[in-house]
Amino acid sequence: MTVTRLTAARLDASAPELADLLAEVVADGASVGFLAPLDRATALAWWRERARAVAAGRLAVWVARDAGGRVAGTVSLAFADKPNSRHRAEVVTLMVRRDGRGRGLGRRLLGTAEEAAVAAGITLLHLDTESDSPAELLYRSAGWVRAGAIPDYAASPAGVLRPTTLYYKRVGTG
Repeated sequence: MTVTRLTAARLDASAPELADLLAEVVADGASVGFLAPLDRATALAWWRERARAVAAGRLAVWVARDAGGRVAGTVSLAFADKPNSRHRAEVVTLMVRRDGRGRGLGRRLLGTAEEAAVAAGITLLHLDTESDSPAELLYRSAGWVRAGAIPDYAASPAGVLRPTTLYYKRVGTG
């Protein structure tokens, strides 16, 4: 498995595969901002917009590819744009293909984002995830701290309002 950071051009070229991954995880019930069923055109347009954010320096995206070159997962870091918050970044859209779950890829992608954040001078990371989701186990086991939960924060892919749990992690501070 290889994990590489994508340039805007490489993200744009990978957008069709990433759109398939996004549609798969939404169909599997992952709360990553979309309702099911997610059509490919919407998923593709969303990833193409991410390429513009990468080009502008607001986002960093990594993709994991299996031995056959197929996209197996992805993670992104969204950088703050205000002067008083440049020390922090948000981990967003950590996704792993169905057949790659439970094999440490999510942890590897999360670690990649954490290491890149430290290299960029970031000292605080934050994220949110659906409460009581499998993702919470990953974040807690990786040393993330639960900051609290917000009821009815986001709709699940099925359209049901669900609570969201906020997490943070201090990085690069010794």
